[in-house]
Amino acid sequence: MNLNKAIIIGRVTADPQVRSTPSGNPVATFSIATNRFWRDQNNQKKEEVEFHNIVVWGRQAEVAKQYLVKGSLVMIEGRIKTRSWQDAQGQTRRTTEIIAERLQLGPRPQGAGAPLSSTANNYSNSNSSASDESIDNPFNEEANMPSSKNIPTIELDDVSDSIKDEDLPF
Repeated sequence: MNLNKAIIIGRVTADPQVRSTPSGNPVATFSIATNRFWRDQNNQKKEEVEFHNIVVWGRQAEVAKQYLVKGSLVMIEGRIKTRSWQDAQGQTRRTTEIIAERLQLGPRPQGAGAPLSSTANNYSNSNSSASDESIDNPFNEEANMPSSKNIPTIELDDVSDSIKDEDLPF
């Protein structure tokens, strides 16, 4: 049995860049920062930041362009893909990306553009104690936010069948 699945919740590091393939299929690229918190042997809180490259296709790319900006909280569910290419100097370059199959927008303060829904009212880190969770869970900010309207999740079941490597604009 094989499984290639990634689910991450984090903040967008820069506004998404949207391009189109020669056939007109939109593709958005951006990165998300995630944080991992832990306590060292002296009970000092430590943090590690990880950056993830995200690729979003089709209608979800348009949603990303419209609603995501630097700092937006978002959940991405997708598959991990590593690709390689030759740069101008003939060196082989590699990158690892998450190809989004599902994009869920996080909460935003009222007046900061279109209102967005929370993705994880029930999100919890099973490895955290209750006191750590209140510190580390980015969705706890929802308690201080005004109510928001829901935007539906868009899922594309046929993404993997319709995207060819030669359609990639990069």
